[in-house]
Amino acid sequence: MTEPLSEHSADVIVVGAGPAGSTTAYYLAKAGLDVLLLEKTAFPREKVCGDGLTPRATKQLVSMGIDISEEAGWLRNKGLRIIGGGVRLQLDWPDLASYPDYGLVRKRDDFDEQLARQAQKGGARLYERCNVGAPITDPRTGRITGVHAKLGEEKTPVTFHAPLVVAADGNSTRLSLAMGLHRREDRPMGVAVRTYFTSPRHDDDYLESWLELWDRRGVEDRLLPGYGWIFGMGDGTSNVGLGILNSSSAFKELDWREVLKAWCASMPEDWGYTPENMTMPIRGAALPMAFNRQPHYTKGLLLVGDAGGMVNPFNGEGIAYAMESGQIAADVIVQAHARSTPAQRELALNNYPKVLKETYGGYYTMGRAFVKLIGNPKVMKVATQRGLTHPLLMKFTLKMLANLTDPTGGDAMDRIINGLSKVAPKS
Repeated sequence: MTEPLSEHSADVIVVGAGPAGSTTAYYLAKAGLDVLLLEKTAFPREKVCGDGLTPRATKQLVSMGIDISEEAGWLRNKGLRIIGGGVRLQLDWPDLASYPDYGLVRKRDDFDEQLARQAQKGGARLYERCNVGAPITDPRTGRITGVHAKLGEEKTPVTFHAPLVVAADGNSTRLSLAMGLHRREDRPMGVAVRTYFTSPRHDDDYLESWLELWDRRGVEDRLLPGYGWIFGMGDGTSNVGLGILNSSSAFKELDWREVLKAWCASMPEDWGYTPENMTMPIRGAALPMAFNRQPHYTKGLLLVGDAGGMVNPFNGEGIAYAMESGQIAADVIVQAHARSTPAQRELALNNYPKVLKETYGGYYTMGRAFVKLIGNPKVMKVATQRGLTHPLLMKFTLKMLANLTDPTGGDAMDRIINGLSKVAPKS
């Protein structure tokens, strides 16, 4: 391992210890690089999330050597239950060579801490309560060479230095903004709101997705935009939330906390999704989708996870892509680090956005088209009423929405989805 030049210098600085940052730091440290992982809060910390992990995210945890046994507090799920159009369909996760046939559930505050501690075990130097401010740039080249930060409860000013910095600081990504990288308005954004209830449904072994949200409080039932979820946490509580896309006409008009309350009020009483059973306040977060901030590499700065808009537009899943982009970024950095000249290093680093586009570009383009379609309530109505009654079509849809296919040697469904992803524009 490279010896740290000083306490505040390293080969790479990673800003943000969410799933993207911790995964990046883990793989960098395992490859022998000296890594600083800077997290503005202290663990455990609260994050807005569905807490449900698909087999895609599960694969990433296995790769990082995390103990995902039930004894270690992980709850397994067998698949997805879809409810809508008067139909209830239970679909098992597909049987694939590339991904496990189960997903997981874990509270997000605890989940993030597990990943950060794994990065530490791998050799990353984690600073908690480290609030990163402005980037330090080379006045001649404009390259980032470090960051200013305030450390601890005393907010002691410190500077950290490294030739490469990874922005893993989430949707708001102040670091990217300070480096002139702004959000693309032509990409979809989502909002998620969620809370927890004490409920007898806490040990459900399927993730549940509601394609129709009804407000039954008025004289007439009203169909609300967006989709809902219910994930049993296995600890006596359910995570109940909803997601909404900015392609919907109601995106700016409605108070989403009120929409969630209205939807919960329409549930069977014995499920317990009532105000007195709520164990946490309703919280919301933005879902940056489909590469909504680019370029993913510029002037010594790489974007991973939400900072680079990696959320899957088909299903709002962010954790799997945060972790995958972290692994891809780490791999690129490790290769660049081994090059002997600045020009060679830059050539290797410029490959990062290309690999991302090759990996997700076509699939995300299909997702953007899908988002436009389901933003139309009429299309959504036909889709739920017709589509849900065809189990084979829904099996195909599940593979496409969750991005679960075998890249080689898969079945006909895999070949169709992979083929469409290849021919779709990779922007």
